[in-house]
Amino acid sequence: MFEGFSLRRRDVGEAVLRVRTGGAGPPVLLLHGHPRTHTTWHRVAPLLATDHTVVCPDLRGYGESSKPGDYSKRAMARDFVHLMRELGHDEFAVVGHDRGAAAAIRLALDHPDRVTSLAVLDGLPIGAHLERCDARFAQSWYHWFFLAQQELAAAMINQDPDLWYGGRYHDTPLAMGVENWADFQRAIHDPETVLAMCGDYRAGLEVDRQHDDEDRAAGRKIACPVLALWAAKDDLGELYENLAAVWAEWADDVQVRAIDCGHHMAEEAPVELVRELRTLL
Repeated sequence: MFEGFSLRRRDVGEAVLRVRTGGAGPPVLLLHGHPRTHTTWHRVAPLLATDHTVVCPDLRGYGESSKPGDYSKRAMARDFVHLMRELGHDEFAVVGHDRGAAAAIRLALDHPDRVTSLAVLDGLPIGAHLERCDARFAQSWYHWFFLAQQELAAAMINQDPDLWYGGRYHDTPLAMGVENWADFQRAIHDPETVLAMCGDYRAGLEVDRQHDDEDRAAGRKIACPVLALWAAKDDLGELYENLAAVWAEWADDVQVRAIDCGHHMAEEAPVELVRELRTLL
């Protein structure tokens, strides 16, 4: 897994991130979602590394990165600016999936001079979700509200992590890749990681929503080109009939397309995903 890549821990000031890097060429930062770690990109990163420098960190709180307590997407964005600068990249492209998409969006909004292009995989700005939240959203994405009860949710999940996180068709060694699955298993069986991941969701309903609302009120939009990809076999497209219209509120230069796969695009459709990413990178 990740042949030719290096694995290190990088101190970025507020956190210490586990980071895998490889390839050569224009830099691209890959940000994973919940409850994955950076190893979710193991089928995508080598394909991009043929002509890009690829950087794959564990988000703060996730995997083997440190757990500093502040899991706002603004804090995560600062981590990534420091990380990329330390690696010698003042400007870079960003690809974010799921919760990593929320961090990537905040990175593009807070640091427009750093982000050259943004790909959002199966995600929207947190504020866009919450301002449209209805009974259908609450039923389909109830985990947002459960996990946000951080200490209680973590205490319940840690009683039986496999009951909460396991047993899904896509969370198997065959579907995920054996080494990726093993890394995922280590993460979900670490009580401190589970607590931190729940903290990510608490921040989402609190400070992250506030930051998004402030940007909307000020008329701020994402300045760089955006590619928003959604999984045709997941439910984002069912919740929002016109994703292009939602994105138009947040970015002027945006393309919205579907990929014929489930939620975990990087694991389920890596070749098609890379093909789409190359239209932006």
